[in-house]
Formats: sequence, C-alpha cells, structure tokens
Amino acid sequence: MKPIIRSCGLALLSLVLVFTAAAGQAADTRCFEMRTYYAAPGKLDAVQARFRDYTCKCFEKHGMTNIGYWLPLENPDNKLVYVLAFPSREAATASWKAFMADPDRQAYFKKTEANGKIVDKIESVFLKATDFSPEVKPCCAAAPRTFELRTYKASGKNLPNLLARFRNHTCTLFEKHGVSNVAYWTPTDEKKGASDTLIYIVAHKSKEAGAESFKAFRADPEWIKVKADSEKAAGGSLTIKDGVKSVLMQPTDFSPMK
Repeated sequence: MKPIIRSCGLALLSLVLVFTAAAGQAADTRCFEMRTYYAAPGKLDAVQARFRDYTCKCFEKHGMTNIGYWLPLENPDNKLVYVLAFPSREAATASWKAFMADPDRQAYFKKTEANGKIVDKIESVFLKATDFSPEVKPCCAAAPRTFELRTYKASGKNLPNLLARFRNHTCTLFEKHGVSNVAYWTPTDEKKGASDTLIYIVAHKSKEAGAESFKAFRADPEWIKVKADSEKAAGGSLTIKDGVKSVLMQPTDFSPMK
C-alpha cells in the first residue's frame, strides 16, 4: 500500500504545482495609470467632450486600453478620474510619447483650446494590480451603478498586513454585504505610496445602497473579529489616523466601465 500512497501523494503534489503555476501565469502584470484632471472653471463639459469625441480613440490608437472614466458625485474641483492599462511601464512611456507627438492630436487639442486651456491640473499615479484583485477590465452592469474610489494609507510597515486582511477576509465580506469588488492596486513608485498605499474601486447599486452595505459590513461579527485580531497582531490600527479616503463617483456616458 505504501508505494500506492506515495504515488498518489506525488500525483497530488504535481497537480498542486500545476495549478500554482497556472495561477502565477494568470496574474495581471499590466501597468495601470490613474489620472485625475481638474477642469478649468466652467470647462468640465468641454473636457468630457474632448475625451468622448477624440481622446479615447486616440488613446487606443497608441496602444492604451481605456478602463473607466468617472466624475465624483460631489465635484467642487471639477474633477474627471480615469484609468488606463498598458502592457508594461515601458509601453506606457512609449504610448504617451507617441500620443503627445501625434500631429492630429496636436491639431485637435489646439482647436479645443482656442479660447484658453480647458484643464488646469493633471495628477497621475502608476499602479499594479494586487494578487487578489478581480480582473481589471471594462464591463457594464445591467443597471446603473455608483462607484467608490477608496485610498488607504497603512501605518508603519503594515501594508502587507492590510493587503492580507483584504485578501483573506475583507473582499469576501464586501461581496457578502452587496459591495462589488472592481479593482485593487498599489502604486508602483515610492513617492506615490508604493510601500504604504492601497487604492481600490468598488461598486454599489446606488449611493444609498453603498451606505447600507458598509453599515452592515462594519456591524458583521466576523468583520469585528477579523479587525480586532489583525490589529492585535500588528500592535494597533493597520491604517494611520484619517488614513481612509472615499470618493463616490458616477461613470461618464463614454466610460467603458459602467
């Protein structure tokens, strides 16, 4: 019997290794970029029109994948937030170089800025998907959704502990309470928070549904225990004081993700 048991054990180990390798190959190694545009006063519609009518197509022309475009529900700063994907950071650099040098783009932008610039400021952060993120791809739900962009600043060296809590517990509990996991990233550059920042997007049926979902999530006994256990092991909160930021957003009419 021992040889048979040993053979079965080796076969099982082989299967585990195969599945592990397959899982590794399935990891999303793309480079993502989240960009935030601050439109000039009264120019947010013009910014959206330029993306709708031209820029999104020009992005694709130069090897950029449009993931999603959103407007904050409360938007005093006239923001447009969007996410692009590239095969690699090097590909992103090449795509942006080609995009900026495109004579058609230069002419179109000159035309749209005949009466002055329509964008006051641009912020950019390059990102990589976490190992527990759903596949980041453009997708449309059957019914309208409210999206939520959340940014966590980890305390001390607790980013790995924070990621483990999401990987092992939080994401599953979110889905349990009606919160749809969309994408989870960490920045790639140290100056943008590579060692202490988690950025993610979830979706709700509505703003009100999102509030109810998080209320139920925070009251869940399982979450209360997980949070307490993780903080006890880390010697305190996994995030700094006021280290969780949330922005509720609605997709634009031209967003591939809705």
